[in-house]
Amino acid sequence: MLTIDIPGCAPLTMEHLVLDFNGTLALDGVLLDGVAALLHPLAQHLRIHVVTGDTFGQARAQLLGLPCELTVLPAADQERAKHDYVRRLGSHSVACIGNGRNDRMMLEAAALGIAVIQAEGAYAQTIATADIVVRDVRDALALLLNPLRLAATLRA
Repeated sequence: MLTIDIPGCAPLTMEHLVLDFNGTLALDGVLLDGVAALLHPLAQHLRIHVVTGDTFGQARAQLLGLPCELTVLPAADQERAKHDYVRRLGSHSVACIGNGRNDRMMLEAAALGIAVIQAEGAYAQTIATADIVVRDVRDALALLLNPLRLAATLRA
């Protein structure tokens, strides 16, 4: 569990981290350098879930040995499926990171939604829905590992 005290706001208490794969953790189906090293310490505090349409068919192989649960979604209605996944976990205890159109609703439902803008770009409405926007998933993961950074960004 990860609790973040935010001045002027209620504390965030999160048990789960839900991540998109392509465009977020990976580029063209290949896990970005440095991501694995950040997931290991986060897994000591959060249960990590990767929920993806797996466009390139590489997610399972790329995540092998990492402390996360992988869910590959069917092609139809992925936005709703990701949203429902977060709701089943208990959205009040979930942080989400994503970039695509199909990530918008899960970021909106989560207690903390982080949009990333990387080489694949990001869907404008997903950015508008997010609580925080960062330039790289490694920055987003580092925020969770350094809660005072989150508090500084989210303070009222």
